[in-house]
Amino acid sequence: MRDHVKETTTMRALGPIGDKILFENEFVRVWSVTLDPGQRQPWHQHLLPYLIVPLTEGRNEMTFDDGRVRQTQEKPGEVIWREPGIPHELLNCSDWQYRNVLVEIKAGAHGDALQANRPAE
Repeated sequence: MRDHVKETTTMRALGPIGDKILFENEFVRVWSVTLDPGQRQPWHQHLLPYLIVPLTEGRNEMTFDDGRVRQTQEKPGEVIWREPGIPHELLNCSDWQYRNVLVEIKAGAHGDALQANRPAE
């Protein structure tokens, strides 16, 4: 696995976005994320916009580098869009394993491809 460690202005060492890279090309990087009950995902930072697709229900707590704390609830199969942000860690607050697929968006589609294959309105 590639080394995705960065340093913040607080000099906190940052870890990878997820457990394992499942797929990568010039457009996306796809990660698996798995947290057992009470487990923390190490401090990390999203430098790219990304999608989260929960595979299990998630009751998590995000703690940000600036001290903010945010509770999250996720349902299997929903798709969550997030912009790049500041370093944070993630705590699984549930009594069950939390799993998701996280898709980092590396590049946009070309030309008419943005409109192709869209459902009729």
